[in-house]
Amino acid sequence: MASLTIRAPTAAKLACKKSQVAGDRVGVVAAAPKHAATKAVTQCSFNSRQQVGMKAQKVARDVRMFGEYGASSTSFYTTTEKQDSYDALDAILDAKMKDPQIKAVIKEMLDACADITEALRSALVTVEGSSNTFGDAQLSVDVIADNIMWDACKNSPTIAFGASEEEPEVKPCNPDGEFTVCWDPLDGSSIVDNNWAVGTMIGIWGSKSGSGDDGLLGATGRDQVTSLVALYGPRTTVLVALDDGVYEFSYGCTPEGCQLPDGTFEPWICSRSDIKISEDCKIFSPANMRAAQEVEGYKKLIDHYMDNKFTLRYTGGLVPDVYQQFTKNQGVFANPTSDSSPAKLRLAFEAAPFGLLVEKAGGSTSDGVTGGSVLDVEITAVDQRTALCIGSSNEVERFNDMICMVGGN
Repeated sequence: MASLTIRAPTAAKLACKKSQVAGDRVGVVAAAPKHAATKAVTQCSFNSRQQVGMKAQKVARDVRMFGEYGASSTSFYTTTEKQDSYDALDAILDAKMKDPQIKAVIKEMLDACADITEALRSALVTVEGSSNTFGDAQLSVDVIADNIMWDACKNSPTIAFGASEEEPEVKPCNPDGEFTVCWDPLDGSSIVDNNWAVGTMIGIWGSKSGSGDDGLLGATGRDQVTSLVALYGPRTTVLVALDDGVYEFSYGCTPEGCQLPDGTFEPWICSRSDIKISEDCKIFSPANMRAAQEVEGYKKLIDHYMDNKFTLRYTGGLVPDVYQQFTKNQGVFANPTSDSSPAKLRLAFEAAPFGLLVEKAGGSTSDGVTGGSVLDVEITAVDQRTALCIGSSNEVERFNDMICMVGGN
């Protein structure tokens, strides 16, 4: 994908150059300013006023890190510090993904996520006049995102089969390809008209995995070679499962002082490396709360969260509700089922891709029935549904104890 051209920054911003960092690791590193601005010049070294402000911010961050909340006493703020340089996508993939074919398919999927980003910025949210196989009315953005994913898969030399949540049927793409790709093109159709954050979930299996000929049926989520989850909000960020952990890549970002010599910026930079989810948390996202009327354990679990002053963070979109576990490094998402509120989440399109990322980051998952990992559930149908609990391991264990009754409580 060609570098994204961004309008040149003002003279107050620094020029940048792309250089070799630590052998093959390519970074975007701040260089000296080209010329002074008429009003102010941004410098790599902070002046005394900036240093004082930075110290104050550091103290505030340190306080929050030791158990305190933000100004509202319930909010969790970022502790991520600005870096002097950010690794480009290729540098991270070269260092953290040994398989060249997996590396190639990751880049193809990121290209598709970039295209969806640009489409969402210009498309209106309207009813398309069609429905998917579940009878849900398709929105214009659903169709656009799904078409972008299909175009990417059908034109890929690495993808043998593809399947979309909009039409859950495994279809052939390239007979010489090595992978089966399943995706939810735009999760959050019920909230996208509010201009809330939505996302794309992608699971990638080897085309020979499972017991069938399509790389999916008979396989489990643990058979995935990688998965990606894109979040489209004020920024576009994508979580990717690499050999040694979970990495976040940001699209179209232009960090101050990081312009390349030709006036462009790297289309994708690594904004977070080797992300971890802690065992404990104070953030909860309770989905399918109707089930609490029938499942006594779920009602008690929600009461536990409230009694212990957990912070509620729930939008109704699976992507933002689980993605926050990677930015806040904690959290639990629960979606149990009942007779009148059956499972809605799709195993291959939603639960498995997110499950791989969460477990790779040190979190846990539950299938909501046996208490086992959702990654160990065999995929017996393309449209297979599942209950789900996912996130900080101690809270997933609590979910299993109270709802799956695996702990005997």
